[in-house]
Amino acid sequence: MQNLPENKKIVLFDGVCNLCDNAVQFIIKHDKKDVFRFASLQSQIGQEIIKKIGIDVSKIDSIILYEPGIAYYYKSEAALNIAADLSGAVSFLTIFKIFPAGFSNYFYDYVAKNRYSWYGKKDNCMIPTPELKSKFLDS
Repeated sequence: MQNLPENKKIVLFDGVCNLCDNAVQFIIKHDKKDVFRFASLQSQIGQEIIKKIGIDVSKIDSIILYEPGIAYYYKSEAALNIAADLSGAVSFLTIFKIFPAGFSNYFYDYVAKNRYSWYGKKDNCMIPTPELKSKFLDS
């Protein structure tokens, strides 16, 4: 596996999902502390990370937050941990951590199950602009 950037959290996302693409753009816009790097689940590095942490993506339809050498999170737990590092009002979403993961994941799973029909799907993963290329591990 290629060397992962030090002191960065890695967001693994569905590269053909329009909702996921919009979420990545939102994270980049609000990542004022430059905490995150990104890789699509479909990319080689994304597949290597998934294999390393032992997640079966056929059973987990989710964004994954990977903190190399520390931990990984998926579903609502990933989303809330990402929100905690973002600037602006979105960081207040972490208040939802008071709810049990099963409760939060119920809503997460509902959106994940319907994301293609609600937001559409692309034929290919997004190609980052030259300005954003350094934020992506698989570009």
